[in-house]
This record gives sequence, C-alpha cells and structure tokens, in this order.
Amino acid sequence: MKIYLDAMGGDNAPKAPAEGAREALERFEGLEIELAGPIDQVRAAVDAAFQGADPALRARLVLTDCPEVITNCEAPVMAVRRKKQSAIVDGMLKLRDGQVDAFVSAGSTGAVLSGGMFRLGRLRGIDRPALAPLLPNGKGYFLLIDCGANVDCRPEYLHQFAMMGSAYMQGMRGLKSPRIGLVNNGAEAEKGCALTKEAYALLEADQRLNFVGNVEAREITHDQADVIVCDGFVGNVILKFMEGVAGTLMGIIKKELLSDTRSKLGALLAKPAFGRVKKAMDYSEVGGAPLLGVRGSVVKAHGSSNGHALACAIGQAVQMIRGGVVGKIEALLPQGGEQPAD
Repeated sequence: MKIYLDAMGGDNAPKAPAEGAREALERFEGLEIELAGPIDQVRAAVDAAFQGADPALRARLVLTDCPEVITNCEAPVMAVRRKKQSAIVDGMLKLRDGQVDAFVSAGSTGAVLSGGMFRLGRLRGIDRPALAPLLPNGKGYFLLIDCGANVDCRPEYLHQFAMMGSAYMQGMRGLKSPRIGLVNNGAEAEKGCALTKEAYALLEADQRLNFVGNVEAREITHDQADVIVCDGFVGNVILKFMEGVAGTLMGIIKKELLSDTRSKLGALLAKPAFGRVKKAMDYSEVGGAPLLGVRGSVVKAHGSSNGHALACAIGQAVQMIRGGVVGKIEALLPQGGEQPAD
C-alpha cells in the first residue's frame, strides 16, 4: 500500500508532514509513503524527522520533487490548472493512474477539491464531492457531510451526500445500516426551507438508506444519527462552532480547576479522566476529512495539523483503502461506474 503525502500543505509544512510520515510508517507495517514538494526543503525536513530512525523505515519513504506550491491565497481552479508540478496535481494524477492508493494533504481545501474534481474525476452519479469529518458525540463518532465543499446545494446533492456517508460509515466504522439524519430547525417532516423539505422526501423514499428523519442542532451530538447530512454552509458553521465550544469549555474547566486549593486537588485526582476527554475532543486524533465522491481515497487534513494529526490522516486513508469505501459508494449509486475527470 502506497500513500501520497503533500509535504507543503498546512501551516507547519514541511516539518509536520515529515514527522507525520515517520509516525505513520512506524504504525503501519508494509506501508510506503511518497512525500512530495520542493526537494531541498523536503529532504531537509525528512533528515531532521528521521534522525536516528531505522534505515529500513526510511527506505519505505520516497521523495518526489514538486517545485510548485499551491497556496491558500490562490484561486484554486486556476492554480490546479496552471501548477502542474505541484504536489496536489501530481498526487491526484498518480492516484488516478493507480501509482498510489491514496492522497493526503493539509493544504488548500479549494485546491484539493478542485484537484479531486478536475484531475482525479468524480464517480458517475455524483454531482458534487463532499468533505466529511468524523466528530465526537459522546459514544463514538458521527460523520458530518458536507462541511464546506458545497455552499449552495440542491436536494439531490444532499441525497448523494447521504449515500456517500452511509457507504463511508459501513466501510470505516463497520456499521451495517448507518442511521442518516438531516439537519433541520425542527424534527417534523414539514419543517425547514425548500431545500430540506425536498431533500427529506428524497431520503425518505430511498429504501437503501436508514433515514431517521430531521435532526435539530442540539441533538447532533446526542447520538441521534451516524451520518448528519447538510449543505456545506451549514456544515462548516456546525464544524467551526463545535471546535470553538470545545476549546472554550476546556479553557473554562482548566481555569476553574486551578482557582483554589480544593479544586487543584480534585483536578489532580481527575487528571486521567480530563486527559481522555481532551483526546476525544481533539480533531488531530481523527486526522482529517475524507473527500467523498471522487475516484480514489483522498483525505484533507486540518491546515494547522501537527505531525501526529497528519499521521492520523494517513491512518484514515489506510482505513479507507482497507474498507473499500470508494467501491461501497459506487455500489449505492444508481448509475455505478466511473466518471472521467472534468
């Protein structure tokens, strides 16, 4: 199994990708990683990250020179079309041609999305690929789809998101019949805007899906559904709000636990429990969001990912390959097969 890793993606590149590559190679026996970016910068980062490593481990890492870098300041579509020697374009083409098994990047979300659509290609029957992170719900994780790839959606897009999300949870979490919920401002079928009302009808009519109805915002983290479906605007607001609330709560808890001697003693006793809570709420433990609907396994890691987060993103890509997620999505689609790159 070989995974392509963008060495220049994210705020901490190329240090974090190099460190993430080492951790992933240590974790997954038999895994090979192709790390791509401006070769001098990449080689220096790898030399530092792999200092003292077993030579056999380093031998499973291939460096590729991709001198062009796509930044967050560029128009994604134009950058993907012009910068053919960037890691995002090179990696997508190699994934398309079967030279690698998955692609991972913490770089520009727009560029990864554009690369997936225009260089890798969409699955036949999918109009819009979607980003779908796993988020904690107290008992495990739920999948939020879409979280920002598609701000303006049609009802059929939400239906496709549900199918992709169901297939992903089957392949990744081992769920036989994932519960599908539609984000809305009320639990009743007649609630919502034109988009959610029409999407509700499509989801309810599809017997292949275990549709459990509308899910209000306060119920999202209460294990009401395994897949939460919404348009990218709503999904991105939910994602960012959850990140903000988690950070605020952890800050308040830390402040109060250090406020007096009694609280400090209690904090010392409860430290292991708080550590587990923090880990459960930490996005880096999941690694990133898969880009579902394209012809290959693609994981978009958080822009601020450190080495551990990128190792977890690589691990998610490994699971996608082993779980046959792309094949399961194709099996749920009415038209099946593959759609050429745009």
